[in-house]
Amino acid sequence: MAKRIIISGGGTGGHIFPAIAIANALKKLDPDTEILFVGASGRMEMEKVPAAGYKIIGLDIQGIQRKSLWKNVMFPVKLLNSVRKAIKIIKDFKPDAAVGVGGYASGPLLYAASLRGIPTLIQEQNSYAGITNKWLGAKAKKICVAFDGMEKFFPFDKIIKTGNPIRKESVNIAGKHMQALELYKLSSFKKTILITGGSLGARTLNNSILAGIDKIIAADVQVIWQTGKFYYKTIVEQLGPNRHADICVVEFLNRMDLAYAAADVIISRAGAGTIAELCVIKKPVILVPSPNVAEDHQTKNALALVEENAAVFVADRDAEAKLIDKALALLNDNDLQKKLSNNIGKLALPNADEVIAKEVIQITNNN
Repeated sequence: MAKRIIISGGGTGGHIFPAIAIANALKKLDPDTEILFVGASGRMEMEKVPAAGYKIIGLDIQGIQRKSLWKNVMFPVKLLNSVRKAIKIIKDFKPDAAVGVGGYASGPLLYAASLRGIPTLIQEQNSYAGITNKWLGAKAKKICVAFDGMEKFFPFDKIIKTGNPIRKESVNIAGKHMQALELYKLSSFKKTILITGGSLGARTLNNSILAGIDKIIAADVQVIWQTGKFYYKTIVEQLGPNRHADICVVEFLNRMDLAYAAADVIISRAGAGTIAELCVIKKPVILVPSPNVAEDHQTKNALALVEENAAVFVADRDAEAKLIDKALALLNDNDLQKKLSNNIGKLALPNADEVIAKEVIQITNNN
């Protein structure tokens, strides 16, 4: 008999892409599986999930605003209403299991599922578990993690190291180097740095490139610079119409595979999903974690790689002064590049979506 599965969470691409990957893997295991997503109203999952072909219901829920306490006045009311709505969703849909991938909607939905006796699975993407997932972990049947040492946060017997689901099309880079250079109009005789701050961009990374652009040009290297939609127009104006041919500025990377294929060195934020992709593509990387995330989890993600000699770390506060010098030094150090590539490749878990999907089916069979 076909399974009925609820997948909850979202808020950022780092939560939504893994959720969709798990859904696709469940459908691959059994095309008759019925899947319902539950997200937060007004967040990007309400658009991305239907675009991937799945139904989604929104909860009117928000996170706790740490910087502005008055914005939390409605939080308890919204949380209570979201739990009530989640209970109704569960009664109507009658799922065999509920999966939480993190994000605002994940907490109320998994809590409601546990109240109704529905087996739950948590997919914890980061090396440092958030408050909600730590609390939900006590009642979850399985907790799928991407990093070692997660028994600090969860019961040891429930943990399975699966890795984070990745976008397979983004990491399929074999044999694409020349195609990539052609797309970005770059030379095959020069080394290439890829800078990516995610779809929205990263102010620190952008300011660091602007601060070091003369050094980049003087070093005769080329750059694929993904600015993000908030910063693109301003940066293009600042660079002017006569910007150097080796500086390729793009708002968004529609072909992540080609961007990765072109790069000799990658500069990136340290979101869990991005790190999962970087481990699979096995290229030397400099991580500049965003400090503007809950529990500073990007720094902890990055340090987990640094401890394995699998990445170079630059703190956000130091990036404008040090990032370009570090990148150029790495480009000129073939031995370090090789060591970083080998070590980051050892951490790759490329089939996380399928492993997690099988765990979801397992908890429905054991219930």
